[in-house]
Order: sequence, then structure tokens, then C-alpha cells
Amino acid sequence: MTNLSIKNSTAEMVTAIEEGLISKKGIDPLVMDFSKMQNIAFERFIICTGSSGTHANALADAVIDTVISQCKDKPWHVEGRENAEWILLDYGNIVVHIFQPEKRDFYKLEALWADADIRQVTE
Repeated sequence: MTNLSIKNSTAEMVTAIEEGLISKKGIDPLVMDFSKMQNIAFERFIICTGSSGTHANALADAVIDTVISQCKDKPWHVEGRENAEWILLDYGNIVVHIFQPEKRDFYKLEALWADADIRQVTE
């Protein structure tokens, strides 16, 4: 069991991340659940689109702030803030991907990991 699993349950972390994305009007957020798959290094991908680099960075800030506030945890690693085309927030067993529309359409993570259980995030 990882330290993250001990410190905060996956469900609490996912809820905080969703709230952060919703608070800044994230576009088409979804949760991909890999917990039933074997040999996967993470339990969840959370994917969302920002309409611009500024919006993507605002979404990332909202996720980080909400998770710190509710779960008292910071991302282990953050990538992509400079150009904000694809921002990755690594929380260990949960990885948040915030894309601009062109990059999300190009990489199609939903199709790449089609075996995962996918749930749309709603308010």
C-alpha cells in the first residue's frame, strides 16, 4: 500500500480533484478507473480540457489548491505548466491530465485505455 493510499483514500482524492476541475469550468472531465486491471502502476486517470493555456493553468491551480485544502496533499510531480498544452499532475495512484483541445484530440487517452471503466464528471 502506498503512502498516498494510507494518507487519503482514492475516493476522497478523486472527489477533490473533480471539485477543482468543476470550480473552474473544466471541459468534458472524466475519470478512468484502472483498479480492476492488472499490472497498472496507477488506479485512476482524470482527464479534462481547458480552452486555452490560461484556462489549463487555472484548472491545474484549482486542482492543486482543492487537494491541498481537502486532502492535505500535494502532487508528487507536475509537468507541462510552461506551454500548458498538456499539464500532468501526478498524485501517485491518481494522474490528472489537463489538455488543450488539439492535444486531447491528438493523444486520445480515452481510446488508448479503452479497457478502463470511464465515468463522465458532472456537477
